Amino acid sequence: MLALHFPALQVVLPLLMAPVCVLLRGARLAWLAALAISWVTFAIAGLLLAEVLIGGPLSYELGGWAPPWGIEFRLDAVNAFVVLIVAAIGAMVMLYAPKSVAREIGQDRAYLFYAAYLLCLAGLLGVTITGDAFNLFVFLEISSLSSYILISLGRDRRALYAAYQYLILGTIGATLYLIGVGLLYQATGTLNMADLAQRLGTLEDVRGVRVAFAFLTVGLSLKLALFPLHLWLPNAYTYAPSVVTAFLAATATKVAIYVLLRIFYTVFGADFSFGLIPLGSILMVLAVLAMFTASTVAIFQSDAKRMLAYSSVAQIGYMILGISLASVLGVAAGMLHLFNHALMKSALFLALGCVFWRIGSVQIEDMAGLGRRMPWTMAAIVAGGLSLIGVPATVGFVSKWYLIQAALERDLWWLAGLILLSSLLAVIYVWRLVEVAYFRAAPETAPTGEAPLVMLLPTWLLVLANVWFGIDTRLSAGTALEAAARLLGGTS
Repeated sequence: MLALHFPALQVVLPLLMAPVCVLLRGARLAWLAALAISWVTFAIAGLLLAEVLIGGPLSYELGGWAPPWGIEFRLDAVNAFVVLIVAAIGAMVMLYAPKSVAREIGQDRAYLFYAAYLLCLAGLLGVTITGDAFNLFVFLEISSLSSYILISLGRDRRALYAAYQYLILGTIGATLYLIGVGLLYQATGTLNMADLAQRLGTLEDVRGVRVAFAFLTVGLSLKLALFPLHLWLPNAYTYAPSVVTAFLAATATKVAIYVLLRIFYTVFGADFSFGLIPLGSILMVLAVLAMFTASTVAIFQSDAKRMLAYSSVAQIGYMILGISLASVLGVAAGMLHLFNHALMKSALFLALGCVFWRIGSVQIEDMAGLGRRMPWTMAAIVAGGLSLIGVPATVGFVSKWYLIQAALERDLWWLAGLILLSSLLAVIYVWRLVEVAYFRAAPETAPTGEAPLVMLLPTWLLVLANVWFGIDTRLSAGTALEAAARLLGGTS
């Protein structure tokens, strides 16, 4: 009987536990509560994905009100895949959290971190699982408001500016999304996404519908940090506590990309989004610019977290590039990179958190000789870097292989060449870390020793996942292909 309510429990459990963490006050008790809920949601996510892949889409009616009148939680291969990503990263991050939180946030504020984290987790899961366009906005705001708090917890005063910048731009994005939803409701009289898709089929030439599409696209592009609307991301990732950066980098932008996919392919449909409106060409240009511009900027950064933040902007470009191709293989490549980038970037940011725990800095110059002083941590950074580059037997290679195949399927040889060329830029900025850590001598007064095992263990679990899913792609690529086929109605 309990299993029938799994879709709702996925969101309700972290939402209810957040105020409990505030009441508990103690750092350890709050961590144990957040850890337990994170792993429960991870287990539920795995069960839901298995159920969807075997038995087809699931629908859960809140309060017994049938859609489109009531709010519906709806799961198919597309969002069940994203739910699993978010829940898995949350579970790994919570294993890692206690030492890092104590070092970068402080034991006196730790319970506030765990409460805000659970709210953010609930919001992200809610955005992914809901089938109602306005309810999506509500969950989007829950995740965004808690994200601003999480970023502001950094001890560097610039964290406050980063949170404020994210708040302003995030609010603009949310407002644009809400205006788009309002225009759609005015045109159709419904907010249920499946119902919207049916009614919009006869309203393609209505000006308000096209304006709504524009508002939704720009608003969500701000949320997912699509170049050149990415200005909030570098500061947010750089000055947030390491555990926050790892969680948000692997989940927040990925959920926004999922929403964009849902709007393009489910609500409006591929024929409208990429046929009547030349969106594919626009997204392709922006994606390529992101891949090259952000990677080039990353090369010249002196802060390792900031370098990886610009790398994330470039990697978002790869995901949007797959979506812009509007084919099953292209969308599958974008979704696959969504999954794979979450694994690689969370591993890298957690490893940098280990570095900060030991030496109190993530400035690249301060990492001299770290390969000998922190061999396991630096090995994790190298492995994550190889995945970013796209070396065979890593998840990064699988993503780029599918992207290149999708480009060649459309006879876009030049695009396949650009994908390969942009990967060479990743070689340069990853090599900067390797050179400093392994080929420069450490200062005589530099601290020596590894990070605690509680931090290394989840970091290496994610590193090993980068290799495992780079070799065995049945879950990742198989689910992405099925999800893409469902989004495009089985067309190529």
